[in-house]
Order: sequence, then C-alpha cells, then structure tokens
Amino acid sequence: MQDKKIGVIGTGNMGESLINGLISFAKLSPNNIYVFDIDQNKLKKVTEQYKTQICSTNENLLDKADIILLCVKPQGIEPVLEEISKHDKEHRAIISIAAGIETSFIEQKVNKPIPVIRVMPNICATVHAAVSALCRGAYASDQTYQIGKAIFESIGQVVEVKEELMDVVTGLSGSGPAYIFLVIEALSAAGVILGLPENIATILATQTTLGAAKMVLETGLSPKTLKDKVTSPGGTTIQGLLALEKYNFRDALIDAVKKATARSRELRGTRT
Repeated sequence: MQDKKIGVIGTGNMGESLINGLISFAKLSPNNIYVFDIDQNKLKKVTEQYKTQICSTNENLLDKADIILLCVKPQGIEPVLEEISKHDKEHRAIISIAAGIETSFIEQKVNKPIPVIRVMPNICATVHAAVSALCRGAYASDQTYQIGKAIFESIGQVVEVKEELMDVVTGLSGSGPAYIFLVIEALSAAGVILGLPENIATILATQTTLGAAKMVLETGLSPKTLKDKVTSPGGTTIQGLLALEKYNFRDALIDAVKKATARSRELRGTRT
C-alpha cells in the first residue's frame, strides 16, 4: 500500500475514517493521500488534521491519484463519474461506498474498462471496528480486489460477496449497529429499572455485548454452541432466554434484517 497514490472524494464520517485508517493502520504516507470535498470547511478540517494533500477540484485530484475512493452520497455520484469519464489518466481502480450504486452503473457512466470495487462498510468504521463487504465489477482483477481489501482492512474486517447480495449486507451489517444499540439500550434500561446506576448499567450492557461478540470471533464456535455453554439447566440464563422467546426476540431480529433488505432494494430501484 505504501506506494499507492489514493484520492479520497468526500470527507464525511466514512471518508475521514478511511483516511485515518490508511494513515494509522495501513501506514500510508499522508503525502500519498489526495483529498477533495465540495464542503470546504470539512476539507480544510480533514487536511489540517491528517496532513493529507488538499485538492482544489475533483479534476486536480484525478490528475494525481491512481486509485479513486468515492465516499460521496449516491445522489452526488453521477457528476463525479462524468468527470472521471472525461479524464485522460488511466486509474488503477475506482472504489465506491455509495449505497445502492451498482458496479455496472459506474462502469457505464465512466465508459472505460476501469476496475471497480463496490463496498458496503458500516458506521463502526469510526472506531476502526467496521465490517465491510466488497464485490467486484466486470474489470476487477484479484490484484484490484486485494487493493480494496487492504484499504478496508484499515478500518476493520472484510468479506467478499456476490453483488446480488449487497442489499442483504445493507440490511444485516449496514443497518445492524442500530439493532445492537437498541439491545444495549434495553439491557441498560433493565438494569436501571432494577436499581443499578445508569452509567454502571450501560457499562455492563456494553461490555457484555462486546465480550459476547469477541467470543464468537475468537473461539470459532457458533453462537448457538456458546449460548448453550452459558445456559445451565434450571439456572438464571434459561429463564431470561424463555422470556425472549415469549416475545419472539429472534423472529423480530430476522424480520428487521428482511425489512431493511427490502427497503434497500426499493431504494436501489429508484436509482436505476
């Protein structure tokens, strides 16, 4: 990664998180990161904080960068793609995090055989704990995928999926942090109702959630196996699980992912 010249278009939460990750974790020199944003205040803040190369226009950025990271909102992507289509420089890759924008749409608008990687990260990128799903466009090689993988590993874990599954990714991991925040909020509220101070209840709920997730990731055991390990016959945990089953907790989470996935498909349909 050290020799790559990366252009970041868009310095919102995700764009800034990627810049931070590239510098802090991928050890990319700030001198090799070129940044542009139409919001001059955001642009100035980010370039001053991370000492990256500021660009006055997208065209200026396209002149300098080999790899283009599109961190713009979906409604703002077409003008950028039009600029890339008119630009003479051959870029190694376009990597887009614009939700619902398919690789074929980007390829069509650019009208060049440029490798495209589409990514769905999540808000946990702001604390370098994201999970990002990557899919490849028609011209993306293994080498291009490895570049994209290295970039997004700087903010968390990476998985590769088929593009037709990206709406499911959106419904599960894209929207998923909100579901977990709700779980933490509810667990904490229960502790407060039963007498715990709010700050202690929140720490207990949050660390319990974090610890459970780490056990799944680090032991290699399935969630079901781990659930069974902590559930003793006639104990406290089984009573809690029975209460969750009474209110269809599992079915509610499954339905949440289904509904969010359906909405992602609806929104994608309005853009194509």
